[in-house]
Amino acid sequence: MEQLQHIGKVIIAGAGPGDPELITVKTTRFLQQADVILSDRLVSAEILHQYANGNAEIIYVGKQCRRGASTPQSTINQLLVHHAKAGRLVVRLKGGDVSIFSNILDELQALVENKIPYEIVPGITAGMGAAATAGIPLTARGYANAVRFLTLYKSDLLTQEYWKDLANTTDTLVFYMSSETLETVVNNLTANKISEENLIAVVEQATTPFQRVHVSSLYDYEINLKGREFISPSLIIVGKVVSLQEQFGWLANSSSNESYFEQVSAAIKNLITTQKESVYAGRA
Repeated sequence: MEQLQHIGKVIIAGAGPGDPELITVKTTRFLQQADVILSDRLVSAEILHQYANGNAEIIYVGKQCRRGASTPQSTINQLLVHHAKAGRLVVRLKGGDVSIFSNILDELQALVENKIPYEIVPGITAGMGAAATAGIPLTARGYANAVRFLTLYKSDLLTQEYWKDLANTTDTLVFYMSSETLETVVNNLTANKISEENLIAVVEQATTPFQRVHVSSLYDYEINLKGREFISPSLIIVGKVVSLQEQFGWLANSSSNESYFEQVSAAIKNLITTQKESVYAGRA
């Protein structure tokens, strides 16, 4: 008699924007139950230390645009399918929220093609986390009625017609993965005569102990911000609401130039090494 294959399940979950306390109860419950955890680069190591099942296999699958080693998306898809088909509960842990500028579509397609059950658990996205810890409400009566999440990690992603629309909207604009193309953002908005009431804020390493907020007029960009290298991840907020940061910013800028997530990556890799050594010791 043919033995039926036991298929596991994949949980695609958001870990929040950096602060390990900004994680949902539901995600922590799944981490405590997981057999395998595939963790992104922008996930606090404290989350894994505190909530991960002690017997779970932790696999680091970090990515970083144009810098450092990155795990190919095809490899991540294969790992999800492989472990789920082996009957395991797999948590795919992503920084921020799973549906904002992540490769969730590729992963969902791989799961559906292989008839693997899954669940999606939302998280606090970086734009929300950065705005909250910078003291910038993304919408506010008399300032902005809507917010747009965008990215410009490549300088040719947005058309000139769209830049014209962005420069003339009253919506708050939040750019992810765009600190290296910041000058392009500013030049396109000012070229399209964006109102001087709209300021720009660059939030470095939002919600972490190393957070720093830099605010400027877009028309004073060359004086205040041009030439600076911002530590990844950095998020850009443009709009009239940025003027509220001076009044409502409640967290002082860090004086440190350290990279929180470089420390996190090292800590996660060390955790994985320790975990493997414990497994080998148990087999000896």
